[in-house]
Amino acid sequence: MEYFSLNYNAKDVSFLEAVRKGLAPDRGLYFPKNIPKLEESFIKNLKKFSNHEIAYEVIKPYVGSDIDDNNLKKIIQETLNFDFPIVKITDKIAVIELFHGPSLAFKDVGARFMARCLSHDNFIKKGKNLTVLVATSGDTGGAVADGFFKVKGIDVIILYPKGKVSDIQERQLTTLGENITALEVNGSFDDCQDMVKTAFVDQELKDKIYLTSANSINIGRWLAQMFYYFIAYKNRPNPEKKLLISVPSGNFGNICAGILAQQMGLPINHFIASTNINDTIPEYLKSGDYFPKKSIQTISNAMDVGNPSNFIRIQRIFNNDFFKLKKLLSGYSFSDKMTEKAIKEIYKIKGYVSEPHGAIGFLGLKEFFNSKEEIDEYQGIFLETAHPVKFKSTVEGIIKTDIKTPKSIQKILDLKKNSFSISKYSELKSLLLSN
Repeated sequence: MEYFSLNYNAKDVSFLEAVRKGLAPDRGLYFPKNIPKLEESFIKNLKKFSNHEIAYEVIKPYVGSDIDDNNLKKIIQETLNFDFPIVKITDKIAVIELFHGPSLAFKDVGARFMARCLSHDNFIKKGKNLTVLVATSGDTGGAVADGFFKVKGIDVIILYPKGKVSDIQERQLTTLGENITALEVNGSFDDCQDMVKTAFVDQELKDKIYLTSANSINIGRWLAQMFYYFIAYKNRPNPEKKLLISVPSGNFGNICAGILAQQMGLPINHFIASTNINDTIPEYLKSGDYFPKKSIQTISNAMDVGNPSNFIRIQRIFNNDFFKLKKLLSGYSFSDKMTEKAIKEIYKIKGYVSEPHGAIGFLGLKEFFNSKEEIDEYQGIFLETAHPVKFKSTVEGIIKTDIKTPKSIQKILDLKKNSFSISKYSELKSLLLSN
């Protein structure tokens, strides 16, 4: 499989080269030259396959010959070494929990897969150092820090917006040390992301440092997120009904991976992009006009993105056909007050403890059902993308119940935060060059 730039002004590259580069030289996102179709018999018999076997069949066409079969299977086994349980909330709505990995966030899958792919890259094996540069609005930083911790030949620089991530999220990315460096940016996530993108096209940096990104702009992070859509389909309640999936959406890499899975043949009937008040895409789906905005801080901070990078990939999947896209994708946005009310409602219905991002996914399903007459034909699943302990004070304040802190989090609570503060790109560049 080869990958091309969505800015259409760079050479096509192989899988590992695209992972290593992160962003194309023309600042475009890489995209596969074709979307493979899975055999219908495979889809019909998903129940017969393990999660590892499913993931291998899904990702193999995208990896091609860059990683041999035995090593690819090993990478998948090490990536998917935790569960993805589905919990029924109502007769029509269920949740798939994606937070049972080491950093307690859905991004563990992509981060672990990408890190292990790079460890098999001859570039690293030949003794050349690679610097992973990543912006985080919350969970990406912790997942990447864990996934790349102590990986030989790779240094990780994480940029996060000051005061805009939760305490636990911040501790996850600032307390490891070793090859992980955290930069506290005086600005928003969009500012962090702009710095990362600028670094990739800075010729002086490119001449001296090998850079890649572990954000969902990197295909290694992005493509692996398809795995849990297949797992959700395999284990869904009410399999005789049409499947509807609501994805809490910020930078739109996760939902884009789900749409790609659907294009490969996975029978997902409809997707919902559920956002907080950073509603660039829901507004686009109403008007057909794309107007990126400055991000606004919310209690669902990992979704505080005003100009989602991955939406261009979704547009490419549909060849920029707005009406074709609207048939498969709906978009709704919700305020913090609505989010808090949803957390309380879910807890009242089932005794289930949700967090702000998952609660927005739940609200997206409710909004869709309220807009349809024939709702009995659908089974809705929303994604719970992070453990509620990451938003402990917020959630406990809403449901008036203590949330038990997992052992993996207890270990870092007393560790010292270690980060550098920056305000502009020149400071990031200076730090990279000095290292």
